[in-house]
Amino acid sequence: MKSKFLAAGGAVAVVAAALTGCSAGGAEEASCTNEIVNADATQVDVWAWYPEFEAVVDLFNETHEDVQVCWTNAGQGNDEYTKFSTALEAGSGAPDVIQLESEVISSFSIRDGLVDLADYGASDVQGDYTEGAWKDVSSGDAVYAIPVDGGPMGMLYRQDILDEHGIAAPTTWDEFAAAAQALKDAGAPGVLADFPTNGRAYNQALFAQAGSVPFDYDNANPTKIGIDVNDEGSKKVLAYWNDLVEKGLVATDDAFTADYNTKLVDGSYAIYVAAAWGPGYLGGLSDADSDAEWRAAPVPQWDAANPVQINWGGSAFSVTSQAKDKEAAALVAKEIFGTEEAWKLGIEQAALFPLWKPILDSDYFRDLEYPFFGGQQINKDVFLEAAGGYTGFTFSPFQNYAYDQLTEQLFAMVEGEKDSATALDDLQISLEKYATEQGFTLK
Repeated sequence: MKSKFLAAGGAVAVVAAALTGCSAGGAEEASCTNEIVNADATQVDVWAWYPEFEAVVDLFNETHEDVQVCWTNAGQGNDEYTKFSTALEAGSGAPDVIQLESEVISSFSIRDGLVDLADYGASDVQGDYTEGAWKDVSSGDAVYAIPVDGGPMGMLYRQDILDEHGIAAPTTWDEFAAAAQALKDAGAPGVLADFPTNGRAYNQALFAQAGSVPFDYDNANPTKIGIDVNDEGSKKVLAYWNDLVEKGLVATDDAFTADYNTKLVDGSYAIYVAAAWGPGYLGGLSDADSDAEWRAAPVPQWDAANPVQINWGGSAFSVTSQAKDKEAAALVAKEIFGTEEAWKLGIEQAALFPLWKPILDSDYFRDLEYPFFGGQQINKDVFLEAAGGYTGFTFSPFQNYAYDQLTEQLFAMVEGEKDSATALDDLQISLEKYATEQGFTLK
């Protein structure tokens, strides 16, 4: 969005608040947490929170004489975004390269905070990524990040619990509902799954599987946005889940709380509909001595004959508008995860799901066996097909605000304050009102 529009709409502070939900503290000077191999080389400051990232940084620095990465963990997600927002407002203090979740890229590009990498050789590496991965970091002809990891979705389930009650792993949402009823009828102590009202991108992915396209937005025309969150696909999906909620067949626990994490691994939920990073998350929570038998399967479908693949999460490297040397910064964004050796570190040490096709399509990755899943080759069985079939998503320039509003409406629904259709109609009204108040024109 151009500066004069931001001034007219008063959107800078509002977009920052939507991103962070709190006031921002002062931006910090970058300080390397890694060793610089060649002190005479161009130094690129990078903010990233990837697990076990230092080994990847060291590999890059050891293999690049002219450019060196100075890495800082500036906090994860909104903690980092708060600092970045402050730096953009101050006009200084941002890193050269920053890790961003795909869903917030538009929220920063609209503030002229990110460099269009189409001008810095992005086309040279576009073929190394899937269609969906590239769309998630692009807007029209502009490219605002280089993809790193993604979250194609599947279904993780307790084989032992389902077997105990004679229930087959569901392949469709009709079978999923039937399995939930069968588990309840059997008197099982837990439920089939959880429907978290704070699922945010998870809930949106469920809607997308039924054809929802909530936003029509292009940074080339940044003052206009189309909003369609109460479409028939979304209403179908939400009515389905609300029916399960009302029948007591699924839980409505908030995701990623201590209680939720406990229930993921103690048998309270027999199924975890998850992204490809879910196995790593789940494995980190589980007791090594547990007798639980976990397996992975494709995400259930509305129409088994016409599967639709969906994605939950993913992050990328963007070059910021404050980068001192944009050519060097773009090189880092393109190349830091641009080797098999780097990706083996990301996969084996950090449980990342790669979006870089040379490793994504490799025999190594396809055939990996996961001890947590009884030696199952979950990439070959589930996540590679999910990644290949995902076609991308268009996020709004106020995505975090939209997710907050979605959470409020879903909570009101599960509390019985409104039905599913009304919840989505009210969401549509609230987002249209917010967009127009910020100076956007509705398409």
